[in-house]
This record gives sequence, C-alpha cells and structure tokens, in this order.
Amino acid sequence: MNQSIILLQDASAQQGGGVQTLIMFGLIAVVFYFFMIRPQMKRNKETRKFRESLAVGDKIITAGGIHGKVLEVSDTTVLITSEGTKLRLEKNSIVMNPEDALGNQQK
Repeated sequence: MNQSIILLQDASAQQGGGVQTLIMFGLIAVVFYFFMIRPQMKRNKETRKFRESLAVGDKIITAGGIHGKVLEVSDTTVLITSEGTKLRLEKNSIVMNPEDALGNQQK
C-alpha cells in the first residue's frame, strides 16, 4: 500500500516537470525570435530594398570589399567603375552604401 502511494506521488511530480519544461522551451523560442531571427529578417529586408533602389551614380561596396560607382543597372547585374576599371557584378554581391559603412563605424 505504501509503495503505491509513493509511486503515485512520483508520477504527479513528473507531470508537473513536463509542463515547466514546455514553458521553458517556449520562452527560449520567444527570446531567439526577438533577439536573433527578427533582427536578421529586418537586415535582409533593408538590404533587398537597397539593392532594388540602386541607381546610376550611387556609390557601393561589394561583398569582396570593392568600392565603386554604379554606371549601369539591369535586372540582375550592375556595371560599376573603380579607379578606371569597369566590372559587371551580380546585384546579390552588393552589400552596402559607403555612407552606411561609415555610420556603422561611428556607433
């Protein structure tokens, strides 16, 4: 008889722990969303908007670190010049505007 009461108490203690574990995992997921996923989605949206708004004469920086000025824009490629050299690049390789890079260094 005593053994069955002890077993019932252990079972009820384990069930309460399961709910607490689920709540903890839920809180961790919320923290990950607000501190990691949401800011990354925001940066991706800003980068996409920047690439779509490229115009002739804009100054850019590529992912490889090349600084240049836009000469021509098409659907997927951009023609830039850097110190007299012309390069045709994919829009996806353009990372930022040099003015934005300076602003990030000052923060």
